[in-house]
Amino acid sequence: MQLQDFVINDVKPLSTTDKIGDLQLLFNQLTYSHIPIQKDGIYQGCISETDVHCFESAKIVSDCNYAIEGFFVRQTTNWLDVLEAFAQNDSNIMPVLDHNNKYLGYYELNDIIHLFNETPFFSEPGGILIVEKGIHDYSFSEISQIVESNDAKLLGAFISKMDGDLVRVTIKIGNGSLNEIIQTFRRYSYNIVSGHEDDSYIESLKSRSQYLDKYLNM
Repeated sequence: MQLQDFVINDVKPLSTTDKIGDLQLLFNQLTYSHIPIQKDGIYQGCISETDVHCFESAKIVSDCNYAIEGFFVRQTTNWLDVLEAFAQNDSNIMPVLDHNNKYLGYYELNDIIHLFNETPFFSEPGGILIVEKGIHDYSFSEISQIVESNDAKLLGAFISKMDGDLVRVTIKIGNGSLNEIIQTFRRYSYNIVSGHEDDSYIESLKSRSQYLDKYLNM
């Protein structure tokens, strides 16, 4: 299904000449974080529910132009960039414009997340592994090589955190022994942030520690 099929038109943009009270009433009826605003039929941006409830209801939208946020996506924007736009603007509604800047409607966050959940990264069975390494030392080609050298399939990988000089990568692995993959990552100097309950390396260390402790106290 094309992303454009998810464009919704049930909420029309309000005009800059509309009263703030109209916006407040609309927000009370909806669950959206923002409402699109237009002037003379031209999209201006969105105004947030948080801001609207701070304004006097008798004012008109143009009195609060400074609160209008000009975010949008194109009808040709891919779904990952659309998802990023949602995150960057802390919104659950995303206006869609064509190449002539004509307002077409909007995407709803839940619909885009649903698309994300249908990707093999989430829908296919497998294990999740989170690894960490220096920002100048890791590479996706190396990560792929480590996974595939253990006869496993890489279903997806993305950078889930950057903290100083460290990069954290979340990996979805389709098949193969996660324990063997974990050991290989360790040999390549990756820190295992989150692994699998079958990580025998940790269990082995625990058992050896317990044995040594018992031996020393004999």
